[in-house]
Amino acid sequence: MNHRTEKPPPPGAATEAPGPTAAEAAPPSRLALLGLLLGIVLATLDGTIVGTALPTIVGDLGGLDHFSWVVTAYLLTAAVSTPVWGKAGDMYGRKGSYLASITVFLVGSVLCGLAQDMGQLIAFRALQGIGAGGLFVGAMSLLGTLLPPALAGRSQSLIGVLLPAAMVGGPLLGGFLTDRLDWRWVFYVNVPVGAVALTAVGLLIRPTGERSTARVDYPGIALLTAGILALTLLGTWGGTAYAWASPQIAGLALLAAVSLGAFVRVELRAPEPVIPPRLFRDRNFTLAQALTFLAGAAMLGAASYLPQYMQFVRGMSSTGSGLLLLPLMLGMMGAQLLIGRAVGNGGGYRIYPLIGGAVATSGALALLTLGVDTATGAASALTLVLGAGLGCLLQPSLLITMNSAEPRDMGAASGTTTLLRTIGGSLGVAVLGSLYTGRVRDTLTDRLGAEGERLAGGHQVTPEVLRGLPGPVRDAFGAAVSDGLHAVMAGTAVLCAVTLAVAWLVREVPLRSGPGAR
Repeated sequence: MNHRTEKPPPPGAATEAPGPTAAEAAPPSRLALLGLLLGIVLATLDGTIVGTALPTIVGDLGGLDHFSWVVTAYLLTAAVSTPVWGKAGDMYGRKGSYLASITVFLVGSVLCGLAQDMGQLIAFRALQGIGAGGLFVGAMSLLGTLLPPALAGRSQSLIGVLLPAAMVGGPLLGGFLTDRLDWRWVFYVNVPVGAVALTAVGLLIRPTGERSTARVDYPGIALLTAGILALTLLGTWGGTAYAWASPQIAGLALLAAVSLGAFVRVELRAPEPVIPPRLFRDRNFTLAQALTFLAGAAMLGAASYLPQYMQFVRGMSSTGSGLLLLPLMLGMMGAQLLIGRAVGNGGGYRIYPLIGGAVATSGALALLTLGVDTATGAASALTLVLGAGLGCLLQPSLLITMNSAEPRDMGAASGTTTLLRTIGGSLGVAVLGSLYTGRVRDTLTDRLGAEGERLAGGHQVTPEVLRGLPGPVRDAFGAAVSDGLHAVMAGTAVLCAVTLAVAWLVREVPLRSGPGAR
């Protein structure tokens, strides 16, 4: 069991008198908790809801060469701002920081809906991402202050349900709004939901605990931003815009290494670091972050490339392919609900990431059996195993993170785990995408020669276009997509196997039964 001692505040830092603790204050109402959970829904949903609307957006605004930045700009600024919002909450008040992040997110959403060209949309998506960076971390840190870890399992299991639901539901909702109303409603829909969250949190949650007014770690923020920017560009351009061995990619890798190395040195000396190095002195915290990173990569990789198989091989629409991923979502939801209930009733948590790593690896390997002749129902059902395994990894990682951090670092801890899950997902999609693209190109070239190479390099092959091509071309494309998915699932299996090795190192430290925050 870990032994912690409280350190005095850094020199020059003023603190306020402690307020009522989570143990002394009345527990938050269900409506207040709903306000916190809605922030998580907004942050997760907006990362996926735009995908099905992008073809229509590009047709309306133009800018085909830059449309991918509509997604990348959002993920980049969300990742960069996440630890900053977390630290701001620790220093200046978590409730105020959370409300500010919702406001920035909603302003960005409205501006996105009003955008008149692709440049404006990308800029406003970046602003929206800045606000989104504070939604998840703000909700998590407030839950950590209002409820001790021993009582927060069920609330965090709800978060585990919302994450896959929002991730899989995003493309469905985006397609529905675009078809029935207008693509601009993909952004406007955030306004009423965000207004409910603002009202519920603003009126019903009392801020608890002391706040520090120490200076902000601007050098750390700048270096972290540069490192994440380089990693994001590396993952976005590597193997697509530039070859992995190109000078551009090598330069980005060098910039990322230098920036992040300098960031670590700065954080070790900063009086109030953005990501306190002391967090990583706790073994379980460090292991939880590794699990979060790897599971995030596996989850987003599967959710991104399984729809390609469902649409191009099984001939489903975009909405239909989303529905066929319901077993994946239900597997994650069910596992996290069961774990939250079991831990909330006093059970241990170490066994679950071990089970999760083994089950997720088996699920990814099972998906290697998918082929052009696999029945649609069987292909959909096989995703259940992978989803259940990922659920057993994600939920304990949240619990371990909250239990391992000191009360004063709750916001920074939430920000760190959100940041690593975002980076893991982005890099996972990028690297697995390179495997997918390479395998598709090789198969098409082998089967169709120069015509296959042309199809692999084009961006106009949609499921609708594919249906109008000759039979041999359709067959070759279906086989290529199946081979590409096999490459993705092989990579996913490796990631999940690594989580199993990491989970063996986790120690069973009893969850705190006292207040988790100041």
